Formats: sequence, C-alpha cells, structure tokens
Amino acid sequence: MGEKTIPILPCQHLQPLLDFYEALGFEVTFRQRSPNPYAVVERGGIELRFFGLRAYDPAASVSTCYVITDDVDALYAAFRAGLRETYGRIPTRGLPRLGPLKDMSYGVRQFLMTDPGGNCVRVGQPTSEDQSHRPAPEETFARALHHASLLTDSKEDPVAAARVIDRVLGSAAEPTPTLLVRLLVLRADVAVRLGDEETATATLARAAAVPLTAEQRDTAQDALVRLEDPRGRGPA
Repeated sequence: MGEKTIPILPCQHLQPLLDFYEALGFEVTFRQRSPNPYAVVERGGIELRFFGLRAYDPAASVSTCYVITDDVDALYAAFRAGLRETYGRIPTRGLPRLGPLKDMSYGVRQFLMTDPGGNCVRVGQPTSEDQSHRPAPEETFARALHHASLLTDSKEDPVAAARVIDRVLGSAAEPTPTLLVRLLVLRADVAVRLGDEETATATLARAAAVPLTAEQRDTAQDALVRLEDPRGRGPA
C-alpha cells in the first residue's frame, strides 16, 4: 500500500499564485491551460495542486491544508529569505501573506501562509505526541497570550483577541518583559488584520523599546523576528 494525499486548491488566476510559490523555492512541475487551468508545484516532499476558477473570490476563501515537516524553523527561514529576495519584503497582510512562527498550545510549532488564491497553508512540526489543546496557564499574562493566540489563529476572531490583550495590558499589574513583547507583537498582528495601521505601528514601536536580557531575547525570539518585518501588502 503506497497511498499519498495531495491537496487540490482553488484560485482565480494561476500565474500570480505560481510566481509566489516559485519565490518560496517551489518548482512548477506541471501546468495546463485547457480544458481547465491546472498546475502542480513541488518542493522537497511537499506537493500542492491548484485549479483555476474565474468566479472564485480569494478574499472569501476558506480553503486550507496542513504540511508536516521535521524542521519548521529551516522551512520558515527559507520562505522568508525567498520572499525577501523576490519582493524586497515579507508580506504580512493582504494576499499573499506569511504569518509568524510560534509554538502552539497543542504540541505543534507552526506558521500560517496564505497564498494569492486565499488558500491557507499551515506548516508545522509536532513538538509532542499529545496533539490535544493544553489547559490555559494560571498566570494572568500567559493566560491572556494563550487565549489571544487561539482566537487569532484557530478561531480567526481578531476582534476578540484584541479585547483580551487590551484588557490585560490595561491592568495595573506588570508582565515580564518577555511576555510583554510577545503580547505586543501579537496585538500588532491583530491590528494589521483589522486594518488599524496606527495601532500596529505604535504597538510594534513599544515592543521594540522593551529592554531584554540575552536570555529573555532567546525566549522571545519568535516575536523578535516578527519585529524585523516591514508591514506591506503582498505582491501585486
């Protein structure tokens, strides 16, 4: 038995989508224009297939698939490098966009990538054999980060995520510097999704100004990488 599952995802136009995947290091291994637009891209063991549908609206897409890798950090770095080389920036809003790399509460380290067709490709590496959601932490700020992350990435409810973060950061208590940076970077990402550039810019500036020790920088490394990304729409 040698089964293999290959996702076939929709798009409105093939060429912008293929340009994007080539920037990520994929090779277009097949393409046809008739009787229907269809293409295949491959990178290592990843194979994705796409079909064109003129009436399709990428902005309304709910298409998704999951790619499992044994080195998500290396793949994320390669994708970032390819996008920066091709487009001069890392697109973090609009279509296409590349989300942050982070450790999730269900034993996976992952990032989300949305292509020009609106397809969300989740790329992850298991960090535990237990893939169930962990209980929320007891500590106030860690708990807020836990819930806001789930609201942002799993439930796709940035409005609720913003409320959670704003509420906890508006309290009299003070988070650790590491948690403060992680909360602020997530809040900026949420603001970008909501089209609130003013809040995103101010929040990232606040995060960049937080003093961190070398050990704290290691702990907050994923968030600090996000601070390096100039925010911009995806390639036209």
